[in-house]
Amino acid sequence: MMTAGETARVLVQALPYVYRFAGKVVVVKLGGAAIDAELDRALAQDVLLLRSVGVRCVLVHGGGPQVDAMMRRVGKEPEFRGGLRVTDAETLELVRMVLVGKINRDLVGTINREAIEEPVAVGVSGEDAGMLVVAPRESALGFVGDVSHVRTSVLHRLLNEGLTPVVSTIGADEGGQPYNVNADEAARAIAVAMGAEKIVYLTAAPGLLENVEDESSLVRRITSNELRERIQHESVSRGMIPKLRACADSVDGGVRTAHIIDGRVPHALLIELLTDEGIGTMVKREADW
Repeated sequence: MMTAGETARVLVQALPYVYRFAGKVVVVKLGGAAIDAELDRALAQDVLLLRSVGVRCVLVHGGGPQVDAMMRRVGKEPEFRGGLRVTDAETLELVRMVLVGKINRDLVGTINREAIEEPVAVGVSGEDAGMLVVAPRESALGFVGDVSHVRTSVLHRLLNEGLTPVVSTIGADEGGQPYNVNADEAARAIAVAMGAEKIVYLTAAPGLLENVEDESSLVRRITSNELRERIQHESVSRGMIPKLRACADSVDGGVRTAHIIDGRVPHALLIELLTDEGIGTMVKREADW
C-alpha cells in the first residue's frame, strides 16, 4: 500500500497531463480479448476519472472472441480471410447481436454502475444516425465494410452533454445495409475524423515487442515510418498487424499520438496517459519527436 507521500507524488506527476489533455478527445479501443468483468470495472473507473478532469473519452469496442463463441453455439464455424471475418447474412446478425446487444450493453452498464452521481455512458452503434458510413470491402468477405466517412456530430453532441459514447462497430452503407467493420479500423477512422489528441488500443499484449516470446522486450517509442517498415518486413506478429497499421494511419492522419497498451493491467489507461513512465508502446510521426 502506498504511503501518503507516495500518493501525493503520483497526483503531482499526473497534474501536467491533466492540464494538457483537458478538453481533448481521446479514443479508446477495447479489444474483445481484453474484455473481462473486473478489468472492465477498472476501465470504467479510468474513463470516469478522465471525464471528471475534462478529457472527452470515446470508447470503441470489438468482440471477436465473443462472436466466435456465439457462432459455434449455433453450429457455425468462424472463417477468416486476411484477418477479416467472412460475414454472410446469418453471421452479420450474430455479430450485431453480440456487439450491440451484449458487449455494448454490458460496458455501458459497467460504466454507469461506477458513476458516482448519475449515469453518463451511452451505447451507440455505427448504424445510429448513419455515424459510420461504409463501403463493401470485397464480395468474397460478404458484409464486411471499410469506413468511408464518419458523421462525428452524434459523438460531439453526446460529449458536449457530458456523456461518454460507447461505440459498437457495425456500420451501414448509404442505402442503410449494415456491415461488419473491423474495430481497429473503425476506432482509427473515428479518431482521425474527430481530430483526437490520442488513440489508445487496449489489447491482450504489453504492446509492440522486439521478441514476441519475451514480454520484457517492449518497444516503448516508435515512429509511424518505422512501424510501417516492420509491418512490410513482417518482423511483427500477424495478429498485431491491424493494430500497428491503424496506429500508423492514425498519427499520419493527424492524431497526435497512438498507443498500444496491455488491457490486462488494471488502470492501464490512467498509467499510460497520466504518468511519466507509461505502460505500452507510443507511436508518433517522425516530425513530432
